Amino acid sequence: MNTLSQAALESYLWSAAVLLRGLVDAGDYKQFVFPLLFYKLLSDVWDEDHAAALAASGGDAKLATATANDRFVIPPGAHWSDVRATAKDVGKALRKALCAIEAANPGKLGGIFGDAPWTNNDTLKNLHEHFSSEVVPPAQLPELR
Repeated sequence: MNTLSQAALESYLWSAAVLLRGLVDAGDYKQFVFPLLFYKLLSDVWDEDHAAALAASGGDAKLATATANDRFVIPPGAHWSDVRATAKDVGKALRKALCAIEAANPGKLGGIFGDAPWTNNDTLKNLHEHFSSEVVPPAQLPELR
């Protein structure tokens, strides 16, 4: 995986802000962008942990899921890819997923996603697709323990 340069990261975030332009006050962009980026990061980290555990366990999916859940839990139906697959009521699916993650990780992630009004389905779908275009390289991930 490639790392993002500072300029590429700034351009990537600017593109996300452009998707919100006219729909959200500029001062509120962070209310949408940061929770979505963190949600994507959590899902990417969980996927990396799951893949490593799956390989180490010789393909034991149950053990791999339990191992991936050691760092933090992504409940069934609350993964980034689950929300990405949602065709309508994206805001409702996103809100449900974020609440499920917070509830499953009260000591680590309780209240972390804030209270953005996840209502504009087209914009949320566009943001979700935009943030799906990059996977954070595992070597660049912050420690989430």
